[in-house]
Amino acid sequence: MSRKSQLNRKTNETDISVKLDIDGKGEGKISTGVGFFDHLLDALRKHGQFDMDISAIGDLHIDAHHTVEDTGIIFGQAFAGALGDCSGITRFGHAFCPLDEALARAVVDISGRGFLHFENPVKTEKVGQFDGELFREFLRAFAINAKITLHVTLLYGENQHHSMEAMIKAVARALRMAVTIDNELSGIPSTKGVL
Repeated sequence: MSRKSQLNRKTNETDISVKLDIDGKGEGKISTGVGFFDHLLDALRKHGQFDMDISAIGDLHIDAHHTVEDTGIIFGQAFAGALGDCSGITRFGHAFCPLDEALARAVVDISGRGFLHFENPVKTEKVGQFDGELFREFLRAFAINAKITLHVTLLYGENQHHSMEAMIKAVARALRMAVTIDNELSGIPSTKGVL
């Protein structure tokens, strides 16, 4: 079973392409023009073990909002497309990831319903040219368009870089668990018979 997807999204504000292989080795190229955002996406790719190429051109002369949110939209759509009907997947995943003083938790349900619950006690301002508030916007756009329920909590931390990186690594590991094929299950992992 091939769990791959390739999408392009072009608007008056952004031009983004995503190539995704759920069953990859964590390889690929990320280029959004926003350095710390690339760093976060690289961590998602590596720790989720997803092969992914993301290329984004956006109206960065305004700010990075459209680029980050639209990347979340198309990446979420590609993720949902690669999973297909979700037959045989574990469906649920969870992970705790530390980075120095920061500890994050992510819990995911590939439910067919897009939802994000996000808790971050660290005030996120700027890391490089990345506005910290955009991290939540990316996760929200991804969760809604991937049609997953995603709970992300920074349990504690001080440094913004460490905190966001711990959270994205936890998301990556939770997603990896949720998309894994469970050979003891058959069909769609839902009493409804559909996700």
